[in-house]
Amino acid sequence: MKNFKFLGTLVLVAAISSGISLGTYTLLNNRQQGAVNSHEFDQGLTKLTTLTGEAAENTDFTIVAENTVHGVVHIKSSSTPVTAPQRAGEDREQGSQPFDLFEYFFGPDQGQGQRQQPRAGTPNPQPRVGFGSGVIISTDGYIITNNHVIDGADEITVTLNDNSTFAAKLIGTDPATDIALIKIEATGLTVIPFGDSDRLKVGEWVLAVGNPFNLTSTVTAGIVSAKGRGNVFPRAKGDNPMRVESFIQTDAAVNPGNSGGALVNTRGELVGINTAIFSETGNFAGYSFAVPSSIAAKVAADLKKYGTVQRAMLGVSIQDIGVLKSTNPEVAAKLKVTEGAYVADMGENSAAKAAGIEVGDVIIAVNGTKVRTVSALQEAISLQSPGSKVKVTVMRGSAEKEFTVELKNDQGTTEVVKNVSGTELLGGAFQELSAEKKKELNISNGIEITGLTDGKLKDAGIRKGFVITTVNDRQISSVDGFKRLVDQVLKQSSGDKALFIKGVYPNGKVEFYAINLNK
Repeated sequence: MKNFKFLGTLVLVAAISSGISLGTYTLLNNRQQGAVNSHEFDQGLTKLTTLTGEAAENTDFTIVAENTVHGVVHIKSSSTPVTAPQRAGEDREQGSQPFDLFEYFFGPDQGQGQRQQPRAGTPNPQPRVGFGSGVIISTDGYIITNNHVIDGADEITVTLNDNSTFAAKLIGTDPATDIALIKIEATGLTVIPFGDSDRLKVGEWVLAVGNPFNLTSTVTAGIVSAKGRGNVFPRAKGDNPMRVESFIQTDAAVNPGNSGGALVNTRGELVGINTAIFSETGNFAGYSFAVPSSIAAKVAADLKKYGTVQRAMLGVSIQDIGVLKSTNPEVAAKLKVTEGAYVADMGENSAAKAAGIEVGDVIIAVNGTKVRTVSALQEAISLQSPGSKVKVTVMRGSAEKEFTVELKNDQGTTEVVKNVSGTELLGGAFQELSAEKKKELNISNGIEITGLTDGKLKDAGIRKGFVITTVNDRQISSVDGFKRLVDQVLKQSSGDKALFIKGVYPNGKVEFYAINLNK
């Protein structure tokens, strides 16, 4: 992939106030009496008794660390970059390339192996190899990781903590939350149980478990620095408009290779999936970010059941009030609240509009839980499914109003969204060529279209019997390879989703077709 370079300087200011009182204790001399009525400290148990008489959390992480390292795996992904032919004289804009979250935080060619963007027209670009982490969530082999760890992978290899190795199958991905679900064929695996990320508190101890720099079974500790952190990185041209940002921010050391690993609390429960760091060097510089387990669990469950996420939508365009003060100070000045998500616009088929919410309202709560920011609203809605009904509280002028909203999917309905594969979209049946067929057509590779239904291939004018030899400057030798390539193109976040197909008919006539996968 082409190295991603930035113009200008990104400044991330996190105003974090963490007051952690470790207490004081009074030393008593021999028989001298003294009142120890404020704090009692037992060094042997690392236990602190506060003024209220409640014991502070045990900060001995050895048991938690020992248990959780067995539930975190090392992931190796191998992939061949997908390239589209570049027309003579055509210059691609920097922003037209898919935005790479991993590269943005970790820098180019860091952590996921060396990435090289092949020249246009190169028939066999070199494979790239990447590394990351994953979390075992079921004894029979389901594993959560980051989408960017396995994105575009042709092969995924999982290594357990005992060094046993398995080939993994991709179950599904969700670029919007950067979560993916894979599976290995195994039983009796050690699982990290899900915890409640909503109950995490700023200042609470957490551990990051993963494989930084390919150093397996690494555990680091820190505290929760902030919750619901959004606007961590800028939106890029072609970026996924559905992207959900509501990160847990910690100061636990996370580095390239930690991506997809576990963020656990001191009870050994999974509270987040480590996803990114903020760094100008590519290595840890004090801030790390994790997808909350509440979001990751919902995404994983949907991917397992449906193959795609059942994403609920309010159907509104929203802004933080702080942002509104800069973009439209006159409107912001009239608002009666300083926190919430300002409704700037909404679609005609919007679920919010159907319920009675209007442009100019400020969403301040969902199901009774306060909403302070756009990120908090995104997180609250991301836990729901199309067809779910939620209570949305808004501030309209100086009046507080509550609406019942039936959430919809991105197609404007409440139906289950089906995961359509690339070959289903194309509408074709394929088979690999025999040696005799290759010799007859004087070709060395290709797959034959043996049947057509209504789909992209038929719409493009391709007929039964056509032999596909090249797609997007890559030679096609197997049906599986063709399917993987099509699915890779479909998953690209940019709008440049197209197949440039070259092939030959049984009569020897060579033909070229361009298929737009955006529509």
